Amino acid sequence: MAILKISEPGQSPLPHQFKKVIGIDLGTTNSLVAAVSHDGSGEGEFPAVLNDLEGRAMLPSVVHYGIDGADCVGHEAMALAAQDPFNTLASFKRLMGRGIDDIDDLQQFNVANDTVSTDQKKSTAMIRLATVAGDITPLEASAEILKSLFNRAQARLGGPIEGAVITVPAYFDDAQRQATKDAASLAGLKLLRLINEPTAAAVAYGLDKADDRLVVIYDLGGGTFDVSILQLSDGVFEVLATSGNSSLGGDDFDLAIVQWALTQVGCVADDLSPSEYRRLLASARAVKQQLTESEAKSIDFTCANERHQLNLSRDQFNALITPLVNTTVEVCRSSLHDAGLTPAEIADVVLVGGSTRVPLVQERVAELFQQKPKVDVDPDKVVALGAAIQADVLIGNSSNADLLLLDVTPLSLGIETMGGLVEKIIHRNTSIPSSRGQEFTTYKDGQTALAIHVLQGERDLVADCRSLARFELRGIPPMVAGAARIEVTFKVDADGLLEVSAQEIITGITANIQVKPSYGLADNEIAEMLKASYSYAEQDRDARMLAEQKVEAIGLIDAVKAALLVDADLLDEQQLGDIRQSIETLLLDIDTNNTLIISQSVAILGRETESFAALRMDQSIRTALQGKNLDDVVE
Repeated sequence: MAILKISEPGQSPLPHQFKKVIGIDLGTTNSLVAAVSHDGSGEGEFPAVLNDLEGRAMLPSVVHYGIDGADCVGHEAMALAAQDPFNTLASFKRLMGRGIDDIDDLQQFNVANDTVSTDQKKSTAMIRLATVAGDITPLEASAEILKSLFNRAQARLGGPIEGAVITVPAYFDDAQRQATKDAASLAGLKLLRLINEPTAAAVAYGLDKADDRLVVIYDLGGGTFDVSILQLSDGVFEVLATSGNSSLGGDDFDLAIVQWALTQVGCVADDLSPSEYRRLLASARAVKQQLTESEAKSIDFTCANERHQLNLSRDQFNALITPLVNTTVEVCRSSLHDAGLTPAEIADVVLVGGSTRVPLVQERVAELFQQKPKVDVDPDKVVALGAAIQADVLIGNSSNADLLLLDVTPLSLGIETMGGLVEKIIHRNTSIPSSRGQEFTTYKDGQTALAIHVLQGERDLVADCRSLARFELRGIPPMVAGAARIEVTFKVDADGLLEVSAQEIITGITANIQVKPSYGLADNEIAEMLKASYSYAEQDRDARMLAEQKVEAIGLIDAVKAALLVDADLLDEQQLGDIRQSIETLLLDIDTNNTLIISQSVAILGRETESFAALRMDQSIRTALQGKNLDDVVE
């Protein structure tokens, strides 16, 4: 008797009926697309990168624009970079989710005529690069890369693509993730999920099938670096800590070579024409790659119509990039500290990203973790393969349906409270998806609205954190200060995107906002935020104490003034004068920014008003008892 396999509705064990989904590694230098093929047995699931018609796996993340828009992508566009630098965009992933004020040097992204539109020179403006097709945002250029990969997948797989998983650096903040999500939408892709690149790499290595262990994913690509420490247990990937720099990668190695070459011949970048600069940058990248196998290579370039040829040894190259590599090592040390681990406790170190082929990188990583890192899978392809496996799980094709990914938030999220303080609701390195709520209350009597300011960062003061969004909760019933109960809830979804809601408990009225900022954190800003949170811990503590003391003082002054408006007649002239003098003194002391002085003045005003408070209480009792007999009171 034949045994038939029974499938869930909409699924089938037959290979031709599996839903077609893809995984995309949207990279700074190169991008890839991968998919899982099935043999119908449930056992044969084979992730593979999908090549183009020329048999090439990687698609250079380069777009060329003509008058009518993007006319070519990838290898063809890269070939035009030196010939038409004004209209060829590259390395724009670094600009995703960024504002113009966040970028120190736009030259490295497009040294020719790609400038920010004059009407966009605002701190909150999305960067737009000028081309003959008009002003192009990094989001639009990324969408062209995604469309090209999508079309390649359709041609290779045959038939409609049901969805895609796209990878992002673990250290991408909310704005950068949202920009990636918007690019997918613009490209016409059905996005199943954004996942962190390190997590995708761990999936591709099959580490989910290994015994319980701690794994480090060191991911150094063309434009971004991040490191994640994962706890693997029974198919669950839990990220214990993540750190990195969304503006550090192989592009910086190239720029180091360019700067060295120009210095050797007494030139600066401004001496080169846009075409000469693009050619020099391409030559630097080629030399970097060749030095992986060779001990020395020559670099040829032209500056001010004069041709130069220089010899660069591997030792010289190592000296140029040592500060950059050291930065990544320090980030690794910091992540180990955050996770409460030592290098000896790490079972595996996985290298991801093309820049990890650089020998110095491998040497320093091996030195730190006291073991040879894993390079079994092509570091350029491993992220795309992991994304394809995750897409297959999410769509319901895979037998590995028990795979669970628990990523983390890279920075704390919270709201502004009185005194310019930040109350953290979701702390950094919290597993996502996550939902956390906290109750707040009103500050003034009769307050009927609450302004909610959403912030990201590790410091205690609003001025030291990044603003993400603002919204208002209106319709709060007028009550005395502190009586209203407002629950603010932060929800971070599996893509790392944030939604904030507020609800007044008594009436049930709500307000919410999906946080969609148009730009992200500046170069090194996340790392600087974390560094500052340690360096300025004592300063932040003092600042918080001062702010809280000021809030208490102002609240007391407001309460006393309100009481005097109603019951000043209960006091004689001496008492009234003393209270008003104490109020004036406290107002002056608030401006001293001295916590101790303010605290002492608060205590003095408190003592001055004790008898006044007692008189008001007596009057309230007399008013309440007026016209009532003893039996009524007892009852």
